[in-house]
Amino acid sequence: MSRNEGNIDRALRIILGLGLLALVFVGPQTPWGWIGLVPLVTGLVGFCPLYRLIGINTCAMKS
Repeated sequence: MSRNEGNIDRALRIILGLGLLALVFVGPQTPWGWIGLVPLVTGLVGFCPLYRLIGINTCAMKS
């Protein structure tokens, strides 16, 4: 499992994930906020399975 996300992509995923998770605890307190776990985890790990399937690689390093 090699990295396929660049630094900007990872940062945006982490921010989006945290923002969606915030919906569970503050604001409308909707369970839909748990979807934020997906971008948060992929951002922290640096690997997106969907990117692998469709052949996208935003990482600057060749891995």
